[in-house]
Order: sequence, then C-alpha cells, then structure tokens
Amino acid sequence: MFDRRDFLKRTSLGVGAMTLAPLFNQLFGAQTTATSTIPKRFIFIRKSNGLRPLESALMNFSAKDKALDENKQAFEADLTKHELPLYLRGLDEHKENMTILQGLSAKMSENVHYSFSSVMGCFKSNRNTLSAIKRTTIDFELAKLFPSPFGHVELSFAEGRTGIVSGYSAPAPQTRNYCYADPDTARSELFKSVLNPDAVNSDSDMLTFLQSKEGLKESGFKGHEVKRQEAQVESIEAIRERNKKLISISGTLAKHLPTLDPVHLNGGPNATTPEKQAAMTDVLIAAMKAGLTNVVTYTIDDLGTPIIGLPGNETDRVGIHPLGHDEAFGGVPAWKTREQIRISHMNQVKTIVEKLKATPEGNGTMFDNTMIMYFPENGETHHGIGTESPFIIMSGKNCNLDIAGRYIRLPYLGEPGHKTLGNWYTTLLNAHGNPIEHYGDLDLEMARKKLPQTGAIQQLMA
Repeated sequence: MFDRRDFLKRTSLGVGAMTLAPLFNQLFGAQTTATSTIPKRFIFIRKSNGLRPLESALMNFSAKDKALDENKQAFEADLTKHELPLYLRGLDEHKENMTILQGLSAKMSENVHYSFSSVMGCFKSNRNTLSAIKRTTIDFELAKLFPSPFGHVELSFAEGRTGIVSGYSAPAPQTRNYCYADPDTARSELFKSVLNPDAVNSDSDMLTFLQSKEGLKESGFKGHEVKRQEAQVESIEAIRERNKKLISISGTLAKHLPTLDPVHLNGGPNATTPEKQAAMTDVLIAAMKAGLTNVVTYTIDDLGTPIIGLPGNETDRVGIHPLGHDEAFGGVPAWKTREQIRISHMNQVKTIVEKLKATPEGNGTMFDNTMIMYFPENGETHHGIGTESPFIIMSGKNCNLDIAGRYIRLPYLGEPGHKTLGNWYTTLLNAHGNPIEHYGDLDLEMARKKLPQTGAIQQLMA
C-alpha cells in the first residue's frame, strides 16, 4: 500500500493536475473563451545547449541584410525568397508557415546551463527552488484560454528519466508541474481510460482518501504545505468527474490511441534517441487529435539527456554538455553533431506539421489552428547570457498573429524598440484573449535606460 505522498509522486493526477482542476468544469463540449469553437493549440519545444543566432540566419541574405543581421539591427526578410539553414530544410515545403524570430532577450530568465521553470515564466529560478516559481507559466496561461480534459500536458526527455517525474512548467506560483518522461508512460497515462479503465477507478478511490481529513493528516505535509494541499484537494471532485467522462468517451478516444513499438516498454532502455523522439511525437499528436489537450510543453533534451543512435554517431553515446564545450564524438566535429541534433529535432516538428495538416478540422485542418514554438531554454549559446533567445515558429493560417513566412530580427537588447521574452509571451496572451498589460519580469538594462518595455509586440499582432 502506498500513502498520499507516494500517490502525488506516482500518479498522473498529482500536484500539477490538482491545480488544474478549475479548468475541468469547462470540459466536454464547453465553449472556449475564444470567438471560435475550434480551439487554438500551442506546442512549446524546449532544447538545451543554446540556439546560436547565426545558426538560424538565412543562407543567401543580400549584402545589406547580412550586415544588418550580423550587427543585430532590425529588419525583415521573406522566407520564400531565401534558402533555409541546413537543419531547417526538412521544412522547405512549409516555409509559408515558418517564422524565424531573432532578437528577443531573456535576461529576466535563468540562463547559463539551465532555465528550469524560468524560461516559461520570465523570472529568475534560483537553481530550481520551489519558492522561486513566481507565477503561472505561459503554457498554463494559454491552457486556461482553451480548456481541455488534461488542461496542459508536459513531456520531457530531460536527464534520461522515465515514468512520471517533476516537470518545468508551473500551474501556479510555488507549484511545480509533473511530466511524462518516456513515450510508454505518456501513452499509458493520457489514454488510461482506454487502456486500463480499472486503474482510473482505482485513482477515484485514492482521490476519495485524499479528499478526507484523514488523508491530509497522514500525508506528511506540514506548515504552509498543508494550506497548499488543502487548496488543491478542494477541486478533486472535478478531477473525479473528468475521469468518469473520459471513461464514457473511451470508445472515441480509442480511435486515436497511438501504437508504440515494444522497444519502448518499461521506459525504453534499448530505444535509440531518434526512436524515442518519434514515439513521443506520435503520443503528442494523438493526444491533440483526441482532444485531450490543446497545450503541450516538450523538453526535447537537456544537458543530461543521453543521445544514442544519432545519425552520424550511431555507435556513440553523445553527451550534450561536452558538445557545448566543442568536444568531438566518433571523430565528428562538435558543430556538426549539434547540427545533427537540431535536424533530429526538426524531424519531429515536420512530423507534427504534416500529420496535423493531414487531419481535417472545420473548413481546413488541425494545423490551421496550431502554433509550434522551438527555442533554446537557456539562451543563445551553451553558456547562455540571455541577450538573445531565437524562436523557430510554425503557425497555421488561423494563427492570431501576423508572422508567417518571415525572418524577423528585432532591435538588439538596450536599443530603442527592443523586445524581451516577456513581450513575446504578452503578445501570445493578448492575441488569444488575455488582455494582460505585461507578462513576466522586466529587464533591468532596459529599465536603467528608461526604455519602454511592457506590452505586446505590435508589429506581430494581426
């Protein structure tokens, strides 16, 4: 028998899920806060080891644009008239949906090796302490605007973990989300009502225990933790109702159940990294097509993620951290291996784009209502300092922003017109129904220069 603390660690209905409970009241046929009944979808893909701005520069800039780009001066270019960098060429057929957004700074986030929760919330993370989580992260804020049964789903290959583990997103201040750390776990938990309805009923029994005073007393939580847990268990009934409704529509969900190769069972210890990525991508797509979630955050790697079976280094166990210090593996230069890792990542983005484009929705496809954002969690290089945080964005035609098909470089940090990560997240929220004045902490250098830095990036607003 396991106790309440064990349950919160092990189950898909742990701390993160409980704080999402208010969303569940709006599920299953409820209208979203958007003007359309078709929800918008957002996929955040976090990568480690930085994304060097020059790595995302276009190959055949004019001499004028190349000078502007290298000097980090603002300009725009039409992607359809330029050759993409090598790692993005798998998306050549989808240039009209691509945006390369350069020039955002992220100094209010944690940089160097890791950002932890901070890159999603625009605050300093203080080495990943719970008390440093200052606000609800951007992904959870967007999930509030477009409710779904799971509200928000977090996936992660960080540190080579498996099972259900602590995540990096935050459903509330001082609250850490949980995430699924391997494809088999993600599939089993998201589609539990199809694969193992008895387990869902078992969860319901445990929820009854958690809701009781006896359960809270035996949990082992003390002091301020008790107040936090009391607030979380107040909405457990809504979670129980979600479970019941998921079972009632399990027949519909079964149509979207992804199939995984046996190599992924029990955490997939013998699966290569590309195999794991492909399987996790299949689960992500299935969860969105089934309507289980509209917002996914996917930590596709961190400095501790083992890279096995990478094309060009098939027999090596590549270390991402040594790559950042230009260590070669198998005689392959570090820069080339880093590029191959990015290509592997973009293969997953391409799969998401093409499978959603092949799925009808309304008068178009699911991709029409989807945004995919690929970005470095720690800034512009291995030891990021936050002066630049490039974003590669793929967005459908119903995206509420005017960004597609363009290379956009914004003014550099400290220059008039410069924009921060907080401005970008404010833009996302404002464009999709949250009128917040500004999301996230402000930049100290901009403040010292008394430069305006709040609000959305107006040139990107539709």
